[in-house]
Amino acid sequence: MTIWESARIAVRGLRAGPLRSLLTMLGIIIGVAAVIVLVAFGNGLQRFVADAFGPLANQIQITPDRGGISGSGTPRDLTDADVRALRDRASAPAVASVSPTVTGSAQLQLAGGGSVRSGVTGADADYLDITNRELVVGSFFDDRQATTRAKVVVLGPNPVATLFGGRAGDALGSEMRIGRTSFRVIGVLAANGQQDDVAVMPLGAARAYLTGGGDVVDQITVRAVSTDAVPQAVEQVTTVLDDRHRIDDPQDRDYTVTALQSLLDQSSQVLSFVTIFVAAVAGISLLVGSIGVANIMLVTVTERTREIGIRKAIGARRRAILQQFLIEAMVLTGIGGVIGILVGVGVSVLAGIVLPRLVPDFPAPTVSAGSVVLAFGVSLLIGLLAGGFPANRAARMRPIDALRHQ
Repeated sequence: MTIWESARIAVRGLRAGPLRSLLTMLGIIIGVAAVIVLVAFGNGLQRFVADAFGPLANQIQITPDRGGISGSGTPRDLTDADVRALRDRASAPAVASVSPTVTGSAQLQLAGGGSVRSGVTGADADYLDITNRELVVGSFFDDRQATTRAKVVVLGPNPVATLFGGRAGDALGSEMRIGRTSFRVIGVLAANGQQDDVAVMPLGAARAYLTGGGDVVDQITVRAVSTDAVPQAVEQVTTVLDDRHRIDDPQDRDYTVTALQSLLDQSSQVLSFVTIFVAAVAGISLLVGSIGVANIMLVTVTERTREIGIRKAIGARRRAILQQFLIEAMVLTGIGGVIGILVGVGVSVLAGIVLPRLVPDFPAPTVSAGSVVLAFGVSLLIGLLAGGFPANRAARMRPIDALRHQ
């Protein structure tokens, strides 16, 4: 008997008992579909993180250590002189740009009434590029306004929601007091879910009218020339700052350098582990399905004992009997796997259409070919393993014993 003849007999057996076949395949169908859907959601989440934070992968953030440091030295603040030193391409050729910021908080008061307390950030004109943010309306302040300490401000979405009911167009051009000084709103930032409660103004204006602090900066954001150049940029940054702060031992550093690329790599690794774990949990249903397949194949062997005896009596070899029942088990799980793939892909595609409409910020699932191939391969392997014992039992039967079976 050829493989195709065995497969044809297996399909005929499934058609003879459709309800029993469907119930047997149900565990395989659910398991395969669950693996595909959950891996698709994990892929969607990873892609969402990569799209949202990928443009920041070449950023390096430098913050001062406010607490004590090891050794006897006194921690020094980050200053404008540090910024100028980092901007020196001869000392830091892997650094593309350097942007200092100062931060604080203040009361934002509209001339016509209404106020809200918000974070305040003083920054350079390249703030949008550094933070990868966009404007809803208006414009950001330029180099001239930054240099002349212009009294202009760009609001985040949270102050706009409180003071203008979320109508960004109404905020544009309005005058408001921040601290004791009047500022004109020239733009509104798009929400990014992280720094939405903020009012951004020129660095010099923030120091002059709100935060003070002379030439001290609260944070320096450095952008490497490329993502691959981040390690070199980190090394050059630490070399420059160690030299300026007269630090000989890395343990005595009074600042912290954080490359966002390392944080992104760690978050991506964690998401990968979570996806694998969830898929493994879904795979338990495949294990349950394999038990059902083994059970139904044992029943099938018992029901067809006389058929096995007749075939062996007329010369069928043990290998042919073994092959027939193995193929029947694999056809059973293979068809279940195909149906599970169709269900899993269908649910993932449907979720990708519906979820963005219901929950705009929820990442749409992304089906991967690898998960489909793996799930189908596992379903065939389950058929091979679950059908192995019943098939071997059938192949080992003696013809006389099989023919006597009632």
